[in-house]
Amino acid sequence: MNNKIAKALIQLFEKNRIIFWYDTKKELREDYEKLEFSDIEKIELKNNEFRVKHKILRQEPDKKFLLYHEGKMPLDLDNWLLDVQLASGEFLTDQSAIWLSELGLGLEFIDIVKDHSFFFNAGKRIENLKKILSSDDTQNAVRIKMLAVCTVSDARVDAILESLLGEFAAKLKIASRKNEKFKLIENCRLESFLWKRLEVLYGYKSDTPGIQDFAIQLFKACYERSLGSQTEQLNTDALVFLKRWENSARQQKAFEIISAECSDILNIEKDLQSHDMSSLEEIDCFELIDKKILSDLIKSVVEQTISTSNRENLIRQRKLTHWYNKYKDLYQAIDYGARFIKSVEEYELLIESMSDGISKYTNHWYLIDQLYRKYIFHTRKSGQVSMLKILSDKVENFYSNNYLLTINNNWQKIVDDCTKWGDSTFDLQRQFFSKTILPFLKNKKKVFVIISDALRFEAGEELHRRIRQEDRFDAELKPMVSMLPSFTQLGMASLLPNKEIKFADNDVSTVLVDGLSSKGTENRSKILNNAVTGQGRAMRAEELMGFGRDECRSLFREHDVVYVYHNQIDATGDKKESEERVFDAVEDTLDELIRIIKKLAGANVTNLIVTSDHGFIYQNRPIDGSDFLGKKIAEADILHRDRRFLLGKNLPENSSMKSFTSLEAGIEGDIDIQIPKSINRIRLKGSGSRFVHGGASLQEIIIPVIKINKKRKSDISKVNVDILGGSTSVITTGQFSAAFYQSQPVTDKVRPRTFRSGIYSKDGELISDSHELSFDFTSDNPRDREIKIRFVLTKKADDVNAQEVFLRLEEQVSGTSFYKEYKSTRYMIRRSFTSDFDF
Repeated sequence: MNNKIAKALIQLFEKNRIIFWYDTKKELREDYEKLEFSDIEKIELKNNEFRVKHKILRQEPDKKFLLYHEGKMPLDLDNWLLDVQLASGEFLTDQSAIWLSELGLGLEFIDIVKDHSFFFNAGKRIENLKKILSSDDTQNAVRIKMLAVCTVSDARVDAILESLLGEFAAKLKIASRKNEKFKLIENCRLESFLWKRLEVLYGYKSDTPGIQDFAIQLFKACYERSLGSQTEQLNTDALVFLKRWENSARQQKAFEIISAECSDILNIEKDLQSHDMSSLEEIDCFELIDKKILSDLIKSVVEQTISTSNRENLIRQRKLTHWYNKYKDLYQAIDYGARFIKSVEEYELLIESMSDGISKYTNHWYLIDQLYRKYIFHTRKSGQVSMLKILSDKVENFYSNNYLLTINNNWQKIVDDCTKWGDSTFDLQRQFFSKTILPFLKNKKKVFVIISDALRFEAGEELHRRIRQEDRFDAELKPMVSMLPSFTQLGMASLLPNKEIKFADNDVSTVLVDGLSSKGTENRSKILNNAVTGQGRAMRAEELMGFGRDECRSLFREHDVVYVYHNQIDATGDKKESEERVFDAVEDTLDELIRIIKKLAGANVTNLIVTSDHGFIYQNRPIDGSDFLGKKIAEADILHRDRRFLLGKNLPENSSMKSFTSLEAGIEGDIDIQIPKSINRIRLKGSGSRFVHGGASLQEIIIPVIKINKKRKSDISKVNVDILGGSTSVITTGQFSAAFYQSQPVTDKVRPRTFRSGIYSKDGELISDSHELSFDFTSDNPRDREIKIRFVLTKKADDVNAQEVFLRLEEQVSGTSFYKEYKSTRYMIRRSFTSDFDF
């Protein structure tokens, strides 16, 4: 006991020079007598009050005194030291007084420790409370901090509430879990104070108050107000709390669990049937809203009842909401599907010549293949194949019938008239080394060539854009026409330095380059070395990626030309069991190629070329029997059979196939080549049929050649964003809309930006909800790059009525949690009492 008394007294003396101690029950004299202080004089009051008063006030006015009296405090009229006592401190020895003393709180807080004595029964709680107390705390502030201790949270009502909601969510998830935090609040008799604070801050009233009851009111009020319904439940600060809660990284899971519970209780699914998706585009308190929007959006895209701008605006608005990341791939699939349908309907697929067809494809039509690939990829990734079925059926019909078959039927007319393959204004694949690589070597420049198996033109175009988006990287894309048949062995051989290319007599699957086999990296290294006098090398991408920086630099120093072979697309698509994942492989390939390019650039490689051996056709839907050749193929003279070509000698004519001699195909030898017309397949036992190559379709024979250079200086900038001034600079209601304008479109070298926006007082206090805004518009139309945001003011806005406030855009400092101001504009708040009735 003595140690506690000494500790409590020392704390009191930190604020007072004189302390009175009345030992009312006459039981602590021994403790008093044992006390020893070096700088405090002990005096017992015992009919010596006048002398003591003279001593402590006149003789030693700066010294500290502990004045002890055994017994009750005298009546005021009999108390000679009353004036001194009123100006000094008093040490009380009952338990409540000891707690107050431990906390350094005055007697004005005695009701707190008496009313909530259970809280103070635990030394740990007292210790935790003491750490966060301040000298200027009010009784309400102390009780809020007690709630913070009970809930293990920050001493703010919103943080306390988040903690309790988190506990409630955990109980919903695990039925056996107890509400330990709230039970402690009840034991400490703090629950009524909590409900009172929620009433003051959020307008919460209930005959049966509780965390679940509050949550239901919160979600109901948010939903109804967002729809424009009149409601008396809760105020706008509650809406702002909900927004901050759902945006909290730590609280997201709890928000989602309770949202689902409230959605079920409020029967939101039924209510949503009476609302169209346009009225829901800004609301995100329930996951069902996204499901409703997505369902309606799919139907509107299939029925083509939504405009491009409305679809883009809706999806852009959903990007700002809570559930977007969960349904991101679904939204993207719908967007790509809509763009695909529009593109197919826009283009006329007429072809006048080989050069005309290649030019139109590489300038325009490739986009249809790209959009189809993106649609299939995001559909698979979304995991919502059934939900997207009606859109997928339309996309597949459009792709197979309206586009792929039509374009290649038209192209086939050009191929049928062809007597010399590749007779166009575009480079042929076997000219790659002489026209693309040799000029570097003649100028004594080293060059690295990355050959990605089955990287067709549309994927190369996306790679080209992605490379240009990298800082200090520039790239140039041009098309090249592959050899026929468009398969790996011939394509890889044709990219090497060559004077003669022919099929081996004993194995037509082996292609000879100047008499040497081109199969495998070792043989290709020999062919390169022969052409560049020992300074060439061929290697696999996996080997290169295993190199350290020094090894890469050594590779660069010791060789004039290096061919790096990457094989993921073809390796995935060529297998029946994995062909449906070929578009996943394309996405992975693009990522890997970027990594390879950066690795080589980091090793001082300045001249990089990316190309391919051939393209491919892929249809996600199982192939109909009509897509296979109907006529029987004579087997006798066939030396090699594949799904899209035949090799042999003296092959008989077949009306379903286009025949080429080796000479017509642009290679040496006497092998005949036959290609099924348009997109037809040859049946091949045990082989897949959706991913094919080897034929003469535009998708198979047009391949990219990407020249890459790395610059010394940064060439990346970010879009500029302006806050547009409206017709007034005065805020008069509880809600305020502002417009933001992205001054230029996002391009390869102009990057998007993300900002945090809100309305702040002069002191920098947020007085509205906060929004995260993404400015990633690519449209050339200025109107398409404008976005309007509605801000909801909190009750704190009342404190700055008739004052200037600031709408701010803030940008996060890269790699930190800090934000800095980007732009701001001033407004005047001028709200009358009627503004409380906005809803």
